[in-house]
Amino acid sequence: MSTCVFIQIRCKPGTTYKVAEEIALREIHSELYSTSGEYDLLMKLYIPGDEDVGKYINDHLLVIENIERSLTTMTFKVF
Repeated sequence: MSTCVFIQIRCKPGTTYKVAEEIALREIHSELYSTSGEYDLLMKLYIPGDEDVGKYINDHLLVIENIERSLTTMTFKVF
């Protein structure tokens, strides 16, 4: 069973579309949105059940150039 997480991503100024394109190329996300406010992108991601959440995010997402900061929200139950 996979773990659903939401990740807010802050990009270096002027690089949001480059970061979004790189995420899209990796095909790791379920949904990806441009947002207003403190973060530039919001991503919904399903992490395979046999993977460590933090390591998976570090290895597959946070290696993308121009990501300044991220905020991960774990989910527990679907209603």
